[in-house]
Amino acid sequence: MIHVIPSGHNEGVSKTNILRIAERIPDEAAAYEYLEQLRWNGSPVCPHCGNEDRCYFLTPANGKSRATRTGKPTQRRLWKCAACRRQFSVLTDTVMHGTKIPVRTWVFVLFEMCASKNGVSAREIERKYGLCPRSAWFLTQRIREAMKDDGLGMFVGKIVADETWIGGQPRYRHGHKAGTGGQGVTDKTPVLSLVNTTTGQVRSKVVPDVTGATLRKAIAERVNMAASVLYTDSGNQYRQIGQEFAAHESVDHHVGEYVRGDVTTNHAEGYFSQLKRSLDGTHHRISVEHLPRYLAEFDYRYSTREATDKERMGDLLHRVGGRRLAYRPLTRAASGA
Repeated sequence: MIHVIPSGHNEGVSKTNILRIAERIPDEAAAYEYLEQLRWNGSPVCPHCGNEDRCYFLTPANGKSRATRTGKPTQRRLWKCAACRRQFSVLTDTVMHGTKIPVRTWVFVLFEMCASKNGVSAREIERKYGLCPRSAWFLTQRIREAMKDDGLGMFVGKIVADETWIGGQPRYRHGHKAGTGGQGVTDKTPVLSLVNTTTGQVRSKVVPDVTGATLRKAIAERVNMAASVLYTDSGNQYRQIGQEFAAHESVDHHVGEYVRGDVTTNHAEGYFSQLKRSLDGTHHRISVEHLPRYLAEFDYRYSTREATDKERMGDLLHRVGGRRLAYRPLTRAASGA
């Protein structure tokens, strides 16, 4: 479900692009107002208690800047909830919570990651916005966290299921010995993607293997199987899974069959094509630990491909709440600590 911003609420994003955003938010105070308009449509919501009716603007009194306890000026806009008496801002309890990066930079990067079909690398964000490598990487990871489809419901309809492998060929790696590994042996990372051709959405997941039991579990987590139709290739692992669906149809690639009426896996193949081109050309190398977030990013853009950049960014701002991501746990998981 895409959240569309009412045209009468924010003239600055009626035809959103980088130039219009730059005109709309010349400073931090304007950036806070911009995010408030995108997230709340002008009506603040307390992140602590969920109250929507009794929140009032607290500081800065002049609408632009105020002095902190240390005397330093800040343009951070604070609100207060009359119900729970707690203060908050548009960043509270979101992926932007506690950020030291300017909010204006957040807005620009959010738009770039929503609008760039092939994605944006952390190195590019570092160079464009003057951030250190660690801050740029963490910033993009938090935005990818917001793009996850957690809690958006089960797929129902015509479902295309297919798997692919992410990673480089072992023979191209330093120290690889020729002749090692037999045919079909790989240490790439398997990924299962499910495309709902009824709604045009896709969901992808890293799986440990592509056996029937593993794929069945991953599919059951995301699809109402009894109320859906499954389209696959002729892989044996889908035969038993298909019996749990309302119907199961397959195409046999081994005999050159790729489309038979409505039955095809081309939707998933097209998604994989875009995904792999972008991973290879933009990001070059992705660790297995962080791959799920990159999949969430490409899933999100594919699922919202019919939306405008303005609508996609507005929808993403409705997902940032309750998804805080701390740096230390994120890097600790990657290091195996």
